[in-house]
This record gives sequence, structure tokens and C-alpha cells, in this order.
Amino acid sequence: MTKLSPHAHRKDEHVFLAEKFYAATQANDFDQVRFIHQSLPEIAVAEVDLTSQLAEQTVALPFYINAMTGGSPRTQQLNQHLATIARDLNIPMATGSQSVALKETELAASFAIVRQTNPNGVILANIGADVTLAQAEQVIDMLQANALQIHLNTPQEIVMPEGEQRFYWLDNLAQLVAKLPVPVIVKEVGFGMSHETLAQLMAAGVQYVDLGGRGGTNFVEIENARRPQHDLDYLTGWGQSTVESLLESRAYAQQLTIYASGGVRNPLDIVKALALGARSVGMAGTILHHLQTEGPAATSALLSTWRDQLKLIFALLGCRNVSELPRKAQLIFSPELLSYASQRQIKL
Repeated sequence: MTKLSPHAHRKDEHVFLAEKFYAATQANDFDQVRFIHQSLPEIAVAEVDLTSQLAEQTVALPFYINAMTGGSPRTQQLNQHLATIARDLNIPMATGSQSVALKETELAASFAIVRQTNPNGVILANIGADVTLAQAEQVIDMLQANALQIHLNTPQEIVMPEGEQRFYWLDNLAQLVAKLPVPVIVKEVGFGMSHETLAQLMAAGVQYVDLGGRGGTNFVEIENARRPQHDLDYLTGWGQSTVESLLESRAYAQQLTIYASGGVRNPLDIVKALALGARSVGMAGTILHHLQTEGPAATSALLSTWRDQLKLIFALLGCRNVSELPRKAQLIFSPELLSYASQRQIKL
């Protein structure tokens, strides 16, 4: 059996620990948002159109498979399964961080398999914010990607035993956004974004943002489990939830295209995120869990069911398309979210 490099072994560790800590019924802030029921929606389910936009591409559904994995033989197989699901449902897919393939070129195949499996799909490359322009172009070429996710992950790096400790990223982000040939989506990895961060990104020329909020896969928890002393567990709750981040983003709804991810467990969570202003919704942990426990066919069937259930919920709200949701759906927030909004001076 071929011995894995430290980089490839870390990728397998991440997948193992993500599954270990996965909790299907985990509560999060989507539970703090309710829709007001209207008894006369005046719509037929057949009238609902779920067509959406993601990074200048028209896509069939308002959700996508978000960045997860790649970088080892095991994760190459997972990426192939994910790409098959994305192809069959005609939804976009992002790979995990390709930085490992820049360090060890033989690992590029674990990412390239996505484009090989899904030659006509919308595929997002993924890399960190400290790469050079040439490296960013390399990861885009690796996948013939339609767009590039640039991930922000300071809490993960802080807790990671071998993580970075210098975070001067903003000027480099501005250069990458200005010079890359495809749209750039700046993405958090599970700690959310504030309106101050969004203002900085907008000033740097960023147009597309994935808020990546707290509530799903927790990379502080994962990286702390890899630390010899497991001594940073008190940072597990760091960051803003996906719902809080969507509230933070309201001031920039006209200037930025907002995507939401983090803790999405079911179609109702997707609809809540869309009603709060997201243009599309990314999912990772829920999909990876079902893929590993139920297999690719069952995971594809689950997401097909979700597609059908989204239409039902849209009809329940009297909304014919994604753009109508923020305008027509009426929301009620918990006292905790009202307090958050008040303290952050967010108008609801």
C-alpha cells in the first residue's frame, strides 16, 4: 500500500473528522427564522421556476455542491461521485482547496476527475487567498473551471497544527479579482462574514461572496482534534452563523451578489436562506454525510427529492421564482436574532 504524503493524509483526516462530528439534527440559526403562513397563495406548483444564477452561469436549481474534498486517492473517489451527482442533477459543484495539488502535482488528478466526469457542468475551482496570479490560473486550468472560489479561513489556520500565521490577503485579493479570466467568489469556510468584511471585499473589487456561516462543518473542531493537546476547543463557537451573516449582508444586497452556505440541512433551510437574500445556497456536510453512509445513488435521489420539495415550499409561499422570495415571503425572527440585529444596528 502506497504511503500517503502528509498533505494527502490531512485531506483524508478532514473527511474522517467531518463525518465523526456530523450531527444530522444539529440545531442552528435557521431554526430561529419562521415564515408567516398565507392561506391563499394563488399559485400552482407547476408554475414554480427554480432557475438561478451562479457566477454568471444560468443553472437549473438554486443550490450547489460546495467545496469539500480532493487531494488523495480516497478523496478522488469522493470527488468523482460528487461530480456524477452534479452532472445528473445539472447543479454546480466546487472542489475542495487545490493548494495540495500545487505542492504535489501528482495529486491534481484527484481534482481533475471532476471535469472529466462532468465535462459540460458548472465547476468552481478553489484556492486560498495567498496564492499568486499564476497559481490561481493553474488551479482554474486544472478544472477548466467556470469560476474560482477563494476561501478565507483564519480560524482554521489559527487552530491547525501546521497552519499559517500571517493573514495579509486583501491587496492580493484585489489583484486576483482584477486579473483572473473567470468570476471570483470569495468564500468563508464556516465562520461567517460581517458587514465590515463585506465592505472591505467590495472596496477590493469583489462582486461575488459566499458567506460560509457557522452552523455546519466546524473546522475549528476538526483542526483542534488534530492538535496534540486538543487545547483550543474553547474557540469552537467562533464566528457568525449563516443567518447572522445574511443579516449582515443586507446593507450590500444591491452591490454584491450573495451566496449562502453553512449548516443547510433540508429544503426549508435553503428557502430561508434565499428569502434572506442569498441568490443560491451551497451545501457540503449534509451531502458528504449521505454520500459516505448511503452511497452516490441514494444521495442523488435525496437531492432530486429536495428539488421537488423546493417547488412545494415555493408554492406554499406564493412565490414563482427565486427573485420573488425576498420580496414576498414574510419572516419572523427569534428574540436572539432580534437582539443580534439591534446590537449590530441592522434594520430588519
